[in-house]
Amino acid sequence: MNNSHSFDGQFEFKGTAKTWSIIMIAVGVIGLIAGFLTNGERTFADLLLNGYYMSCVCICGIFFCAVQYVAQAGWSTAVLRVPQAFAKVLPYAGIILLVIIIAGLFTTHQGPNEEGKITTIPYLYKLWALKGVTDPHSENFDAVITAKSGYLNTWFFLARLAIYLGSYSLIGRMLVKYSNNEDELGGMFNYNKSFKMSVIFLLVFGFTVPLFAFDTIMSLEAHWFSTMFGWYNFAALWVSGLSVITLTLILLRKAGYMQWVTEDHLHNLGQLMFGFSVFWTYLWFAQFLLTWYANIPEEATYFYKRWEPQFKPWFWLNIIINFLAPLLTLMSRDSKRKVQVLQAACIILICGHWLDYWQMIMPGTIGAAKGSEWYTILSPIDLALFVGFAGLFIFMLLTALSKFKSLIPKKHPLLEESLHHHL
Repeated sequence: MNNSHSFDGQFEFKGTAKTWSIIMIAVGVIGLIAGFLTNGERTFADLLLNGYYMSCVCICGIFFCAVQYVAQAGWSTAVLRVPQAFAKVLPYAGIILLVIIIAGLFTTHQGPNEEGKITTIPYLYKLWALKGVTDPHSENFDAVITAKSGYLNTWFFLARLAIYLGSYSLIGRMLVKYSNNEDELGGMFNYNKSFKMSVIFLLVFGFTVPLFAFDTIMSLEAHWFSTMFGWYNFAALWVSGLSVITLTLILLRKAGYMQWVTEDHLHNLGQLMFGFSVFWTYLWFAQFLLTWYANIPEEATYFYKRWEPQFKPWFWLNIIINFLAPLLTLMSRDSKRKVQVLQAACIILICGHWLDYWQMIMPGTIGAAKGSEWYTILSPIDLALFVGFAGLFIFMLLTALSKFKSLIPKKHPLLEESLHHHL
């Protein structure tokens, strides 16, 4: 490979990319206003969905970097600046997610409790955050939630989320700092520190990412539980994050940046997307199959809601998009080396895993409205907020990327291996 690329140029965030990101944010703001004027509960559910999705994609950036350091992988060195930019966005994404959750917990409205009685309920986590839910003398009393109240209570819940997001953000910040210092000083000192910090991150992440999913998403339906749910969410986080990383690299190359990234690097990313899409499907099927043949009511209720006529077509579309689409588009070697095919697969998986998160959240929050059809249950407000958060993520990501002095860690000890990577 020709090794004559200049590594000193910075990314400039301007022009079409900045204009379109601002337009997308404006679409999201309009959708947010329209949502609160029409259906506050649905709007909070959409905010949680998109805030969680954005945070998961950012966390994936840190996980990607940590895996590469711990595996001492050389091929990925040329692409590390993009997931490092994800790490720089995570503190902001985490704060946005926490603000959404706090607002949803402490903002209330009149609505039905679990027994169908109209009472004052919070917009988010209405099963366990409902006032009087642990009081035997209250009409909102729930014996199941009372048994879980040592874990599911507001302040402990918020403290856990702050610890998860804070620890991920701190370690991501340290990895970026060490990489920047490495560019200034050279040598192995900062690389070794990155290795050690990556080991710490993987230990912390491995123990806490299921809890992050349990708290943020599964507790929306606090009567239900699945020990597989955390790993199912991890698979979705990893595949969607890989898709965003790959799409970002493709678009940067088209814009004239990062020309040292070759079809061999993209091939590796395509392999990861394909392989972990199959892994996601395995977890989806295992969770579904175990629930089906055990037929325990407190477990089966989760899928019962998603088999309501309004949600069932989306339930099956979810598995088609996130399994069959990557299976058919990315299985062959040639497809992973064709940029247009890989770009299309990335877009499909990004949208597909948004639908996956939508399926996790909406049936347990807004439910199936009487008289609605499957093609109307996915509303324009849902799509507008997805576009808005995508625009916000793009704006923050490209701003973070523009702050790097170089788009490649030019004194990384494995850089030459990456520049000569060939499959």
